[in-house]
Amino acid sequence: MASNFTQSLSANRAGCAGCYLRHFCLSADLNDAETEIFSSHIVSQRRVPKGEILFRAGDPLDTLFITRLGSFKSSVLNENGSEQVTDFHMTGEVLGAEAIPTGYHICTVTALEDSEICSLRYRELEAFCDRDLKIARQFRLLLGRKIVAAHQNLLILGCTNSTQLLASFLLNLARKFEARGFSKSELVLRMTRGELGCFLGLKLETVSRTLTHFDELNLIEINQRHVRIINLEGLKAVAKESGRAKRKTSQE
Repeated sequence: MASNFTQSLSANRAGCAGCYLRHFCLSADLNDAETEIFSSHIVSQRRVPKGEILFRAGDPLDTLFITRLGSFKSSVLNENGSEQVTDFHMTGEVLGAEAIPTGYHICTVTALEDSEICSLRYRELEAFCDRDLKIARQFRLLLGRKIVAAHQNLLILGCTNSTQLLASFLLNLARKFEARGFSKSELVLRMTRGELGCFLGLKLETVSRTLTHFDELNLIEINQRHVRIINLEGLKAVAKESGRAKRKTSQE
C-alpha cells in the first residue's frame, strides 16, 4: 500500500494532465492547454496522513477538496458528544460541498488512511466556472454525483435489519469500486467495524457477527479488512429482502 501511495504522488507531480482520475474530475473536458491553465490557477495537491482532520464542523468554506488517493469519513457530534459517522468518501469524490449554501462546514472530515487530496480554492473556482462552460458543467456533474450518493446512502439506511444493511452497503461499495475501474468483487474496508456500525446504526458486535455470517453462507470471504464477494447474486438477494419486507408491511 505504501508503495502505491508513493507511486501515485510521483505520478501526480505533472498536475491534472497526468492524473489517472482526470476523466472523473473537473478537467475531463479540457484540452491539454486548458488543463494546464486550470491546474496552475486553481489546484494544489497535498498529503493527508491517516487520522488527520481535513476540516471541522463550523470552519468557514474557503476550499473544496477532491480525494485523489485514499479515503475519508464525515462525522458530526450528537447531543451527548459522541461521534456519528455520516458518510465515507473515496477517490474522485468532492469534500466540503455541504458548506456551499451557508459558507460553513456542517461536518468534520477525517482521513481513514494515508491519503492525498486536490485543494480547489472555492472563490477562484466559482470565477473559473463563470468564464468556462466546460469547468462549470463538470462541477455540476461532481455535485450531482454527490446527490446520487446521498440517495444511495438513504436507501441503505432504510433497510430493515443488519443483514440487509450490510449486504446493501457492500453492494454499494462494489459499485463505487467498479465505477473507478477497480474490481467489484475485491473490496477493502478502510473504516473500522466500529465506524461502519456507527454509520449503519449497528453495534460493533452486530457488524462483526453479520460479516462472519455472510462468510459462513459463502457470500463473501473476509480476511480482516479485505472482503471478496464470491456470490454476488446471493448478496443481492439478501439486500432485496428489505424491499419485499417493506412492501408486505405497507399492504397489511
